[in-house]
Amino acid sequence: MAHILVIEDEPSVAIALRDSLESEGHFVTVASDGGEGFQRASTEVFDLILLDLMLPKMSGLEICQRLRANEIETPIIMLTARGASSDAAFGLKLGADDYIPKPFDVGELLARIEAVLRRSSRQQSEKNIFYIGNVQLDLRRLKATRNGEPLDLSPREFEILQLLIAHSGETVTREQLLHHIWGEHASLFTRTIDAHITRLRQKIEPNPANPEYIITAHRVGYRLVGS
Repeated sequence: MAHILVIEDEPSVAIALRDSLESEGHFVTVASDGGEGFQRASTEVFDLILLDLMLPKMSGLEICQRLRANEIETPIIMLTARGASSDAAFGLKLGADDYIPKPFDVGELLARIEAVLRRSSRQQSEKNIFYIGNVQLDLRRLKATRNGEPLDLSPREFEILQLLIAHSGETVTREQLLHHIWGEHASLFTRTIDAHITRLRQKIEPNPANPEYIITAHRVGYRLVGS
């Protein structure tokens, strides 16, 4: 179930929302004004925000705009006054995911919440999918395929690829790779990085002897290109 932030200044509405959501198994945090809501949304982790537009201290539209400007991508469903379609449209342009007018039907609101949560979960999963040529990598489930066929990569090989992908286009030194994988014991494995890279190239590169994707930076490390 989800952790949902309700930003709503009308106590009766906030209580009704909390009770309905908790009855569905969700965990609910309530903020009673825009200032508190923005602070919580900025510093705590939530799966979804229910955001009233008419709030004291900071409007819902301003909260939405500032969260997206700060690259906080928590899904937002706006609660709007019935007939305030222009505000709702503007909120969607600012980055909200959906809106529902007041007074709302609880069943419809719960259905909208589930739809947004499913969409968000799917998008988060897609962010963990990367391609290197004809190889697809799922870094969350640690699965790989090549031309649709399963590709056997070891946990160490996935760890190397994760660091190379995080710094795609940049040179990653051997020392960075060692410390990323073996931490404080890195000095014991100084000769193994090149061997791991060789095995990775054999699995990923069309021509391992002339690599296209995992490029050697002479005497420094490796660089991932074309991913």
